[in-house]
Amino acid sequence: MKRKLFITTLIIVFSLAAGCEKEDERIDNFLVDFATVLHSQQIVFFQLDNQRILIPKELKNYSGNNGQRVILNYTPLRGDTIKVNDVADIFTGEIQTLKIFQQIYDDPVKIQSLWVGGDYLNMVFETEYHSRSHLIGLFRDMVSPTVDLYFSHFRNNDPPGYPQTFYASFLISSLRPAGSSDPVSFRLFVNTYTGMREFDLELK
Repeated sequence: MKRKLFITTLIIVFSLAAGCEKEDERIDNFLVDFATVLHSQQIVFFQLDNQRILIPKELKNYSGNNGQRVILNYTPLRGDTIKVNDVADIFTGEIQTLKIFQQIYDDPVKIQSLWVGGDYLNMVFETEYHSRSHLIGLFRDMVSPTVDLYFSHFRNNDPPGYPQTFYASFLISSLRPAGSSDPVSFRLFVNTYTGMREFDLELK
C-alpha cells in the first residue's frame, strides 16, 4: 500500500514538473490606429496621422480606395514593415458648406472620443441603432466670424434599438488658407443626450 502511494506521488510530481516546463503561447504585440489608405502601383500602404507610412508584409482580401480611412490593427515587424491583423473601413467625409437657412439634423449622440489627427477630425460616438442606416456629416457656418463646425446626425426614422459604437473621420485641411501652414483654431458643435456641446480644437 505504501509503495503504491509512493508511485502515485511520483506520478503527480512528474506531471506538475512537466506542466511547469511547458511555455505558454505568446500573443504578438499589436497596435490599433486610425490610418489612411494609399495606393501606389497597385500596392496598398497605410499612412498614420503622424505622416508615417506603414508597409504591409502581406495583405489579403483588402484593396481599399485611395483616401479611405480605416481602423488598422497591426504588429510591427522591422522598420516600417507591419503584419496586418485586421483592417476595417470607417466613415470618411469632408467639410460641407452650411448654406443660408439650411437646417442640419441634430439627432443626439454620445461622444466617446474626439480628436484632431493630421488633417482629420476623428470621432468615436455612440447612438441607438436598430436597422436603418444613419446619416452623418460635418458642416461649416460660413457666415460666422469664427471658424465654426457642426456635426450632423440623422437617425433616418430608425426604430428604437440598442446602443452601438460608430467611427467617423472627416478631412478638415480645407480650414487652412491656401499656402498657409499656420495652426487653425475652430469650434465644433455636437448635440448630445445632455444637450449641445462645444469643443475647442486646433488643426496644426
